[in-house]
Amino acid sequence: MISEEALDRALCTDENYDIVKRRTEAFGVPVVLYYIEGLTDADAVSRLISSAAEPLPGPAELSDRIASCAGAGVCRGTDEAVSALLSGKTLFLYGDACVSADFRKYPQRGITEPENDKVLRGPRTGFGETLTVNTALIRRHIRDPRLMMKHRSVGSVSKTDVVICYMNGEADPDYVARLDSLISTLDVGSLTLGAESLAERLIKRRWFDPFPKIRYTERPDCAAAHLLEGRVIVLVDNSPNAMILPSAIFDFIQESDDYYLPPLVGTYFRTVRCTVFFLTLFLSPLWYLLISYPQWIPEWLSFIKVHDHAGMPIIAQLFVLEFAVDGLKLAALNTPSMLSGSFSIIGGLILGDFAVRVGWFVPDTILYMAFVAIANFSQPSYELGYAFKFLRLLLLALTALFGVWGFVSGFVVFIVLIAANRTVGGKSYLYPLIPFDGRALLRHMIRPRGRR
Repeated sequence: MISEEALDRALCTDENYDIVKRRTEAFGVPVVLYYIEGLTDADAVSRLISSAAEPLPGPAELSDRIASCAGAGVCRGTDEAVSALLSGKTLFLYGDACVSADFRKYPQRGITEPENDKVLRGPRTGFGETLTVNTALIRRHIRDPRLMMKHRSVGSVSKTDVVICYMNGEADPDYVARLDSLISTLDVGSLTLGAESLAERLIKRRWFDPFPKIRYTERPDCAAAHLLEGRVIVLVDNSPNAMILPSAIFDFIQESDDYYLPPLVGTYFRTVRCTVFFLTLFLSPLWYLLISYPQWIPEWLSFIKVHDHAGMPIIAQLFVLEFAVDGLKLAALNTPSMLSGSFSIIGGLILGDFAVRVGWFVPDTILYMAFVAIANFSQPSYELGYAFKFLRLLLLALTALFGVWGFVSGFVVFIVLIAANRTVGGKSYLYPLIPFDGRALLRHMIRPRGRR
């Protein structure tokens, strides 16, 4: 039994301006409508009411009539009715019975190409903040009844919609069951930051572990390709980022462009991406180690020696430049878009030239750090870039303190951190290297022919 007074108290209709309460007559009986302005297609509700014909005897018949235009059902209590309304549904209060109908119309932006996930070829569509649109974009790529999409509601306050997508027969059923159980039993008030809030709940992160455990994509074609490979995609309402699970270190070296170009070109791009990105970890520490022991530098590498003098030690220059690069990034993020590109370029050039002229830095450190800053963008994961940055800073500090043994110990720390990591679900972070799977490792290194 649901009363109008109980709904008014639960929804605070007198105080909430966006909760609309309207009395009308539909199907020959007085009906009280409740819906949220901005989340409901009010025109569709009006058309349904205006199409009312003969009177109906009860709420079940009213539910059947509404269901012919929208998914409807009889609410069994006030809490269920309130939950349905706050998710965007329309309530039809008919005497002491209540029917919820799906006339939702969420505000959304266009499905334009993601800013940070572009391709030279391929579709220019991207996920948005509306969950139903995102699931439809995946369905458009995979027209197979084996594509499963399980809906879950997460958060005792936000009740955020979460969808777990997987291919039945391709994905590991045990992994899907564990992930489903983990998401369904999360004890959390709200997912304020969408996919990132869910990721932090799924990952039992150690504070000293910088490596990302989840790969994100804003491209429906990329999500569909991973589904066909047996991965699980998790979509969160109000977030344009699809979570790819499980994700290991080798998954982050792949990009969609590798598959939209011929296999030879895609393999070349992947090789360059891996080489350049791993150079960001070792280039500046190895250079500092060599100039600290100039007797080890062979004649053919004599050009790496520092011939100029500066008022600041080389190791201090490297650390200051590491922080200066991030400072320029933050400044560019907060600069109006029409000025951000020119600001970052001009700021970098002017500050670098000024620092060399006044004797703070030598040109060599500017060159190496410029390479590192640019090479960080050779792979798409922002989190992985900063994981390598923190390890590079550790490697530099250990090399400065303990010389060659510090460099070796830093390298060992890097190997141990990666080897001890686990993906969401407990699999090895180094798969397919550990445990070894030759065919899978070859597919990661060489762009295969055929479907992804």
